[in-house]
Amino acid sequence: MAFIEVLFWIALAVVVYTYVGYGVVLWLLVKVKEWFVKPVQRPLPTDEELPEMTLFIAAYNEEKVVDEKMANCLDIDYPREKLHIVWCTDGSNDHTVERLQKGWPQATVLHAPERKGKTAAINRGIAFVHTPIVAFTDANTLLNKKSLRLIAHAFLDEKVGCVAGEKRIQTGETADAAQGGEGLYWRYESALKALDSRLYSAAGAAGELFAIRRELFQPLEEDTLLDDFVLSLRIVERGYRIAYLKDAYAIETGSANLREEEKRKVRIAAGGLQSIARLWPLFNPLRYGIFSFQYVSHRVLRWSITPVLLFALLPLNL
Repeated sequence: MAFIEVLFWIALAVVVYTYVGYGVVLWLLVKVKEWFVKPVQRPLPTDEELPEMTLFIAAYNEEKVVDEKMANCLDIDYPREKLHIVWCTDGSNDHTVERLQKGWPQATVLHAPERKGKTAAINRGIAFVHTPIVAFTDANTLLNKKSLRLIAHAFLDEKVGCVAGEKRIQTGETADAAQGGEGLYWRYESALKALDSRLYSAAGAAGELFAIRRELFQPLEEDTLLDDFVLSLRIVERGYRIAYLKDAYAIETGSANLREEEKRKVRIAAGGLQSIARLWPLFNPLRYGIFSFQYVSHRVLRWSITPVLLFALLPLNL
C-alpha cells in the first residue's frame, strides 16, 4: 500500500472519529461507568439552603436588550434577597448605563468609559463580587426560570467547580441557513457535553450561561478570545469538574446571516488554537486521567489537526 494511500485512510479515520466516532465511544464509556456506579441523586435545596449568587453580565452597547434582560433576570425562580445582579459595562457609548441606572435599581452597574474588551471587564468586575457563586450570562440571552436553582443544586457536589448551562438557538419558520445550521450544531454539541459530564467532566463552558465558585476565579490574560472556555478549564486544572445541565439553559437568536456566522466561527477557531496553547497542562493523562482523553477528543482535534486533515482528504484521494 502506497504511503499516500495510508495517509488518506489515517486522515479519514481521524475526521470520522472527531465528528462521529468520539460520540459513539463516549456513549459506550458512559454506559459502562453507570452500569457499575449509579449516579447520586441529591434533593433540591430549599430557599433557606440556597447560597447567595451573583448574576454577572458583561455588556457593551446593549441598550436594545436591557429591559428584556432585566425582566428575565427578575423572573428567575431564586430568592430575591439572595440574587445579586451586576452589569459590568465596558466602554458603552449608547444609553445602556442610563437605562439601567434610571429604570432598574435592582441592578448594580459597574461602568468604565474606556473600551478594553469583555475579558478585561470580567477581570475588573469580579473584584466587586463577594457571593460564593457567580453565574455569567450574556445580555442578549434569556434564562429559564429554574436555571439558577438547578445550578446551585449542582454545586452541592464539592468536586464541582464550574457548572455549564445549555445554549439553545431560537429559530423560527423564517430561519436562514446560518441559524438552522447553528441550532443543529448546538443540539449535537449539547448531547456530547451531557455525555462528557456523565463520564467525568464537560470539556468547557459556553458564555451564554455558566457559573463558578467565586474562590476559584483566576484573572485572565486580557487578549483571551474564549474567556468562558479558558476560565472554566483552568478550574479543571485545579482538580475540579465541570457539571453540565441541559435543563438550565440560555436562549439566544442565531447569527443574523452567513457572513456574521463566518466571523463568529473565525473568532472561535483562532480562540481555540490560543486556548490549546494556554491549557497545555491538560494534555497530561498522568495528572488528569480520563479528562485528558475527553479534552483531546472533543476539543483539541476539532480545533487543530482535524480541519487540516479534512481539507487534505480531496487531494489525497485524487
